[in-house]
Amino acid sequence: MEKYEHAYGADQIQVLEGLEAVRKRPGMYIGSVSKRGLHHLVYEIVDNCVDEAIAGYCTHIEVKIEPGNIITVEDNGRGIPIEIHPKTHISAAETVYTVLHAGGKFGGDSGYKVSGGLHGVGASVVNALAEWTEVTIQRDGGIYFMKFERGKTVEKLTKIGDSNKTGTKVKFLADDTIFETTDYDYTTLEDRFREIAFLTKGLNISFEDLREETPKKVEFCFEGGLRSFVEYLNQNKEKIHTEPIYIEKKDGEVPVEISIQYTTAYNENIYSFVNNINTVEGGTHLEGFKRGLTKVFNEYARSHNLIKEKDPNLQGEDIREGLTAVISVKVKEPQFEGQTKTKLGNSNVSGIVQAMTVDALSTFLEENPNVGKTILEKCISASRAREAARKARELVRRKSALEVTTLPGKLADCSSKVAEECEVYIVEGDSAGGSAKQGRNRKYQAILPLWGKMLNVEKSRADKIYNNDKLKPVIQAVGAGIGSDFDVSKIRYGKVIIMADADVDGAHIRTLLLTFFFRYMRPLLEQGHVFLAQPPLYKLSKRGMEDIYCYTDEELEETFEKIGRDNVSIQRYKGLGEMNPEQLWETTMNPENRVLVKVTMEDAMKADRIFTILMGDEIEPRREFIQENAKFVKNLDV
Repeated sequence: MEKYEHAYGADQIQVLEGLEAVRKRPGMYIGSVSKRGLHHLVYEIVDNCVDEAIAGYCTHIEVKIEPGNIITVEDNGRGIPIEIHPKTHISAAETVYTVLHAGGKFGGDSGYKVSGGLHGVGASVVNALAEWTEVTIQRDGGIYFMKFERGKTVEKLTKIGDSNKTGTKVKFLADDTIFETTDYDYTTLEDRFREIAFLTKGLNISFEDLREETPKKVEFCFEGGLRSFVEYLNQNKEKIHTEPIYIEKKDGEVPVEISIQYTTAYNENIYSFVNNINTVEGGTHLEGFKRGLTKVFNEYARSHNLIKEKDPNLQGEDIREGLTAVISVKVKEPQFEGQTKTKLGNSNVSGIVQAMTVDALSTFLEENPNVGKTILEKCISASRAREAARKARELVRRKSALEVTTLPGKLADCSSKVAEECEVYIVEGDSAGGSAKQGRNRKYQAILPLWGKMLNVEKSRADKIYNNDKLKPVIQAVGAGIGSDFDVSKIRYGKVIIMADADVDGAHIRTLLLTFFFRYMRPLLEQGHVFLAQPPLYKLSKRGMEDIYCYTDEELEETFEKIGRDNVSIQRYKGLGEMNPEQLWETTMNPENRVLVKVTMEDAMKADRIFTILMGDEIEPRREFIQENAKFVKNLDV
């Protein structure tokens, strides 16, 4: 191995002072310097306000995006302490903003019983990654002000007036030399603030965007807490019982709040939180809830003879079909684990949540027998469908074992067997499929044409999906099963690419496939294996020049500005079938030229709501969604 001649001694060991480490490696503290990291700055400051609310001192939080993407967050909590800190010998307020891991949330005798801020990085990191930060504190009869630039104090904490109010106001501008963009997304922040308000019963959050000529403003305050949350999640679904079931236990070492409601849907939606942190990987609180739920309904079904003595118990998945639930626990010292550090590991929480679920739900079912019976009927129906799906699945497996190949007949497979380098194009129609087969690179590109009307899985159970001749080829081609059996490590292709026309039918095909992937192959989306092909919208031809392809109207106008419009013929593509194999390869399948859009799933809650609106039974929410979003549609062929 080649050696590089350079000094390596004590002088080469770098020590980053203060907040330099944060600016040097921002991704270690906020995950990324993309929009996600940018929004994280706002969450950290708001979380500090929420901690004041959880502690019982804050009732109102006001957030503003001002022109120039300046963020202001103000609360009416106690205000950050202003006295000199015994260890840092500067004010406690300055310490909070300039010293990593400084705050009132550490140790058993801290200023907070529970805190959501512990999972994050705190005000000091926000300060380090801001071009400037201004903090105004009202406390102890005075108004105090301090200012920072890129984490360094430029104005020490100084009293600037008198006040009989309390609270903290933080104003900052994210550093554009750190972040890819400093342009905040209103909807992303709005969704997070709504979620916080649901989880913090009675807290008022106002959010205002002042960047446009017409400001946007919204206020959230939910006295119903998680009950209101579940009502919001189910607003576009048909409910089995009108009022959500609500469970709350404030006393004890772990306060617990749960709300559940059953719908006629075939999927489950359970969201769990610890100290307002969305534990997307679940954990002990979720495990306790599921065990308690399964125990209660099986015991109730047995005692009321809804399940015969000789019949097996209902399984957890049967009982959770159509269930929407939100579980929120407050843990003094949460232990997080898992890939994204959002899985609760505190073992004592499981038993606490299970016991509370069993106790509260048993009482509810005895007091509401009609609701209990209706829910159990759905659970028993789900059990029968699960058994039918199991038989269908085993039948498919038995057939596969006897057949020479398990792949669908219309699939033109690639020669490579290395999943990471392989990709399958799911193509709308036999005509486009034929062009794609001829134009592809056979080594690593597979083609699966789809034809006819595809099943809407939003309105179907798994047993129908296994027997559907339009979805079965997709399941076989991907090769990793579906539903609870889906194993993303077994996928046959690293990229699953949906290639459909840029018209109404094409949009419908894409939505149907994405709904299927979301409901039955969710890890495929979560791990970034699904893409949308972007065929060109226009072909520009001029004698003596090579054809030019444009993928957007903006690109078309930019091209005209460079070559002019004279003697240029324009072809507007309405379907993939209008392109010959060479054109399809050149524009849409060649990795050197093509445009692929990766389908990501940042927010499962939001995705569930949109798929329910677009593919569910309720017509009015779908009409409203289309009307609200029609202004954003471009290049629509009707």
